[in-house]
Amino acid sequence: MPIEVHTNEETHVIDMIITGTLTRDDYAQFVPIAEEAIRRFGKASIYFEMHDFTGWTLGASWEDLKFDIKHFADFSKIAIVGDRAWEHAMATLLKPFTKAKVRYFDRSESDQARAWLLGDQ
Repeated sequence: MPIEVHTNEETHVIDMIITGTLTRDDYAQFVPIAEEAIRRFGKASIYFEMHDFTGWTLGASWEDLKFDIKHFADFSKIAIVGDRAWEHAMATLLKPFTKAKVRYFDRSESDQARAWLLGDQ
């Protein structure tokens, strides 16, 4: 399964672990979970960790853009965790599509990423 999604009721964090290539079907799984979390929490944060991530299909890119526009102001922080230079660049590319604070962490810094999501920084 390319995507695992879990929400944490206490921290208001949506955990996403991504492997391989995201498809439109993956968004069909993710979007309802994320929208329910937004409905319950008001604002949420996202922990987005990539393992052997190869990108998005065209259909998934379209779903991602629609989601980002619809939820422009619904996230407080987004921690992007990976181990490739282009994944690091995703943090910069995402910023115009959200009001959330966005920060990249190397996979070895996953604990710091989670701490950052929960802190007041």
